[in-house]
Amino acid sequence: MMSSLLYQQIARQLADDIRKGFYQPGERIPSVRKLSTQKGVSHATVLHAYATLEDQGLIRARPQSGYFVHNTPALTAPTPPIARVEQPYAVTRSGIISEILHQSRREGVIPLGAAVPSSQYLPLRALHQQMSKVTRFHSQRAYSYIFSPGYEPLRRQIAIRMRDAGAIVDPADIVITNGCVEAIQLCLRSVTNPGDLIATEAPSYYGLVQLCDLLGLKVIEIPTDPDTGLSLESLEKAANKWPIKALVLTARAGNPMGATMPEDRQRKLVAMMAQRGLPIIEDDIYGELMFEPGRSKALKAFDCSDTVMYCSSFSKTISPGVRTGWVIAGRHQNGIEKLQTFTTLSACSVSQMSVAAYLENGGYDRHLRYLRQEYRKNLSSFQLAVQQYFPEGTQITRPAGGFILWISLPGGIDAQRLFEQALEHNISIAPGAVFSHSEQFNHCLRLNCGVPWNRETERAVMTLGVLAKGLLSKINALEDVGEEVA
Repeated sequence: MMSSLLYQQIARQLADDIRKGFYQPGERIPSVRKLSTQKGVSHATVLHAYATLEDQGLIRARPQSGYFVHNTPALTAPTPPIARVEQPYAVTRSGIISEILHQSRREGVIPLGAAVPSSQYLPLRALHQQMSKVTRFHSQRAYSYIFSPGYEPLRRQIAIRMRDAGAIVDPADIVITNGCVEAIQLCLRSVTNPGDLIATEAPSYYGLVQLCDLLGLKVIEIPTDPDTGLSLESLEKAANKWPIKALVLTARAGNPMGATMPEDRQRKLVAMMAQRGLPIIEDDIYGELMFEPGRSKALKAFDCSDTVMYCSSFSKTISPGVRTGWVIAGRHQNGIEKLQTFTTLSACSVSQMSVAAYLENGGYDRHLRYLRQEYRKNLSSFQLAVQQYFPEGTQITRPAGGFILWISLPGGIDAQRLFEQALEHNISIAPGAVFSHSEQFNHCLRLNCGVPWNRETERAVMTLGVLAKGLLSKINALEDVGEEVA
């Protein structure tokens, strides 16, 4: 355990030194022997740290020469600005969202729109093996209902995994759901009524925005910083002004901006909402994909007053198709079980049993380590490509986990128009307009980086950059004509 912590500390320190320019691209870093002596650790610990930096794309080994800083340009593009508070609103954006989801499944389209991981990154073979065993040896139960709260062995495995999020829960406190969306829906239905107002992040996950529409809820968007997450100050002002019934947010690797709220602000948020008696519905679907596990916790970890209703799923890590999620709802659990029983009855029995068997088999943590490395490299490649190919002035987020990238385009470029032009080149993106009812994010877009980075992907990003530059040129030309007429 100690050596594991040591290699992570050494890797983080060297990564910070590289990013700060202490070691320049192409420059050699200290040898394994030298750093081992400096730090008073074993050669194996240093080698493990260097392997971590290689996985992050920061250094490269040269045979007989040592380790050198990788010759890649630095990410210098600024991050997008924070949004402003606007009036509460009713929701209408379903048409374009349906189009994004449809295009993500169309043959030949490069799916940079919907946040769906490539099947290349999913443990499909291992999952298939477990599913075959379940249906062969436990068919009677697998093909029957497993009513709410769900399959006990799966709930036990999830309770174990919640320790990594900093939360100690009993398997009896967990309800298995049809993915994270059903978990959030059940939470919203248990604490709100049609016409009520909820608060969420700005921008916010488009699935939540549409879910509120289906439930007849109004939404107030709270400005969200791309690095530190939702503004607590703005939330407090909004709660004083409007009758907010609940807050829905993602505290770790948020969607779409990838923000992660620091621990001190997480504690303050939970305490603030507990004092007001308002529930927090936490969507932690990207929580297990944090690039540096152990450095961040879920909001649920700081919940001492049964304020946080925790939702997540295995859609981003094991398979979106198995539709296996869960909710930890505290005092609302009985109501949620009742809602589920008389709507969807239960989550799929085969999926529950197969996922439980896969988790029990012991390869999930190894799989997560692989995912984190791959998504971190992918994000870096996308960021640098956007910086290189997109118009000057483009702003890019720096997620600490997950596989989605939020981009702010300069000069009033309409991302909806870019979406339409990109489809003509068989590229799907998610324009910023679908993440808010306001017009604040019409110049923004979200990219799915959960696809392999290869020549085809790079060409797609290059094409997007060319299209964006073309739209900007037209805007500038129209402005020039306007000035001449004036």
